Amino acid sequence: MTTVIVDYGSGNLRSAAKAFERAAGGGTVEVTGDANALSRADRIVLPGVGAFGDCAAGLRALPGMVEALEDNVVARGKPFLGICVGMQLMATRGLEHGVHRGLGWIEGEVRAIDGGGVKVPHMGWNDLRLTAPAHPVFAGIDTGAHVYFVHGYRLIPARESDVLAEVDYGGPVAAVVGRDNMVGTQFHPEKSQAVGLGLIANFLAWRP
Repeated sequence: MTTVIVDYGSGNLRSAAKAFERAAGGGTVEVTGDANALSRADRIVLPGVGAFGDCAAGLRALPGMVEALEDNVVARGKPFLGICVGMQLMATRGLEHGVHRGLGWIEGEVRAIDGGGVKVPHMGWNDLRLTAPAHPVFAGIDTGAHVYFVHGYRLIPARESDVLAEVDYGGPVAAVVGRDNMVGTQFHPEKSQAVGLGLIANFLAWRP
């Protein structure tokens, strides 16, 4: 099995790649910015750290990458995982320093965290509340599991059913979103110790 992690100049690719290699159990993990690599991938991962607009621009700057994502993820149904800003890019648009177009896979907007007098950015460990506990990526993971966040913006999906897990941070914040063959985590599974490695392993075993 080949997992392709998309390198578009954003994201802690080294730690992500190491986590996926550890969870893959002998499978191939390829970090690349070559859109052609997606055609030979069995799983596709889109990480992301930084501002939504910069990440969207970086992704679109890779020749053919957005088209390859559409073909492999939407048309061909390959399992997809977005991490942090990679999850946010699944949205219709982001409102960080202007209005920026996302991939449009999860209808909704990315807006600043602004509730409850909490510190922004949201940085550190928080408890998951699973709203779709039967989803295969949560096998062996229960409500209350601790995961690690670093973000100042959050995805607000238009459909409640697209939220698979949330955390309480000045009110409910989407921690995991998904539909069909796609899933995204606002937290960093590669930094979330055993829970994160478990989620990665579940994603690699998932057959939507």
